[in-house]
Amino acid sequence: MTEHQAVQLFKCLSDATRLQIVKSLRQGPSYVELLAQRLERTPSTISFHLKKLEEAGLVESQKEQYYAVYSLKNEAFSARIIDIICEKSDEADAQQEREALYRKKVLDTFIQHGKLLSIPVQRKKKRIILEKIAGCFEPGRIYTEKQVNLIIADFHDDFCTLRRDLISEGIMERDGRGYWLKNG
Repeated sequence: MTEHQAVQLFKCLSDATRLQIVKSLRQGPSYVELLAQRLERTPSTISFHLKKLEEAGLVESQKEQYYAVYSLKNEAFSARIIDIICEKSDEADAQQEREALYRKKVLDTFIQHGKLLSIPVQRKKKRIILEKIAGCFEPGRIYTEKQVNLIIADFHDDFCTLRRDLISEGIMERDGRGYWLKNG
């Protein structure tokens, strides 16, 4: 099920009358007049909602003499919500591109000629800067505090604040042996 189809499904089922129609059709195929009588709605209201359900791919109609008989499309209801959520989003690539552009903009704004002009106040921007600084450390290697300070000082004079921020953001860890990248 595509993301667009999932949105249509959820929008369609968010209406109480349409949900009642679906529940009624679960008992078996039916025609507009019978559904209208069961649900105490007008036939035109039922027809309107059936059209929406049909557009969303939840019901199908079949001509029988003078009537259109509606039934559920069971395959539309076989998908689990978790499966729908786990499918790749139609927007995933565009979202990644927007994030990459935002990251570049932040780096270009705060770092010029390899130097950090100022430490961002906004956490999201600061995180991007800290990740950039963390890129200068080798994964799996343990650094002394002096080594960490020298690497950070290449970016900004306030290496103490940046070192603390690297720890508090969970990018680096430390103990009596020294400092290291958390996922390294």
